[in-house]
Amino acid sequence: MKKINSLLIIILTLVFAFNGFAQTNKTGTTATQVLKLNVGPRAIGMGGAFTSIADDITSVYWNPSGTANIVSNEAFFNHTALYSDINHDFAAYATSLSGLGTIGAFVSVLSMDDMQVRTIENPEGTGEFFNYNTLVLGVNFSKYLTTNFSIGFNVKYISENLWHMSSEGFAIDIGTLYKIPVLNELRIASSVSNFGTKMQLTGRDATVIYPSGAGEENLINSNIELDKFDLPLIFRFGISADVIKEATTRLTIGVDAIHPNDNTEYLNAGTEFSWNEIVFLRAGYNSLFETDSEKGLTLGFGLNYRIMDMLKAKIDYAYQDFGRLKSVHYFSVGVTF
Repeated sequence: MKKINSLLIIILTLVFAFNGFAQTNKTGTTATQVLKLNVGPRAIGMGGAFTSIADDITSVYWNPSGTANIVSNEAFFNHTALYSDINHDFAAYATSLSGLGTIGAFVSVLSMDDMQVRTIENPEGTGEFFNYNTLVLGVNFSKYLTTNFSIGFNVKYISENLWHMSSEGFAIDIGTLYKIPVLNELRIASSVSNFGTKMQLTGRDATVIYPSGAGEENLINSNIELDKFDLPLIFRFGISADVIKEATTRLTIGVDAIHPNDNTEYLNAGTEFSWNEIVFLRAGYNSLFETDSEKGLTLGFGLNYRIMDMLKAKIDYAYQDFGRLKSVHYFSVGVTF
C-alpha cells in the first residue's frame, strides 16, 4: 500500500504541475499525421502511458531508448482499420548486438480507399478518383550507458502523396529512460519525436494555366507555391512503477504528460496486470485534459506463448473509444527469437 500511495503522490504532483501550463490549440497546423498515430495494442491498451514502460519493439514509436531492453531479436506487425476508411500498417524489427547496443528498423504506412474528385462545377464527381498515402521508413539505435540509464535515437524518412502531389522530409527522435531501484523499480523517461524538416506538397496539381496576350491567345503555365508545414513535434515525459511484483503476478501503473506543437497538452494513464508474464490485462485513459478530444477509455489483453525454447509468439489486442467517431480495435502479432 505504501508503494501505491507513493506513486499516486508522484502522479498527482505531475498532474497539478501539468495543469499550470496553457497552450493555444493549433489543430490542423502540421503535416504527416501518421506520425501521431499510436502504435502497438499493448501501449494503446494502457492508454498510451508507455514512455517509461517501453521495453519492447514498439518502443521505436514511444521512446527509442526502450529498445535497449531487447536482449535477442524481435519482430512486430500490426494492421489497423481506423475510422473514415483509413488504414494504418506498422512493422518493425530489432536485434541486440552484444556489448554494442540494439539496432532496428521500422516502416509505417497510412492509406485510404480511392475517393471521387469533386469540384464546384461537378459536386457529384468528375469521374476521376484520387487517393492519399504516407510512407515512413526509420532506423533505430539504443544503448545502456550505465546499468540503469539508456538512450536511443531514430532517423526517419517521410514521403507523403496526394494524387499527383508529393512531399518528402526527414526527422529524428530522441529518448532516454532511467530506472531507480525504489517501488520495485521506478522508471522515469522522456522523448522528443518528429524533430525535422518542413513538408511542402509539389506536383502538377499545383500547376495552373493563365491566358495572356492580345485576345488572351497565349497560355502560360504557372506553379502555385504551397505553404510549408511543420511536422507534429511531440514531447513526452513519463513515470511508471511495478506497484505489485511477486513470483507470479505483476501490476504496473504509468502516466505520461504530452506536449504537442499542434494541440493542447494532455495526460495518458494506464495499468497492466501480468500473470506469469504470459497473460496480460490492460486498461487506461488516453488524452486526458486535451481540448475537444474524442479519445478516452482504452482496454486490452495480451498473450505471450513460448513455442519452443528460443521462440516466443506475442498476440495483443486493444480497444479504444473515439467518442463520436467509431471505436477502433487493434490487433498485433510479434515474435521474439
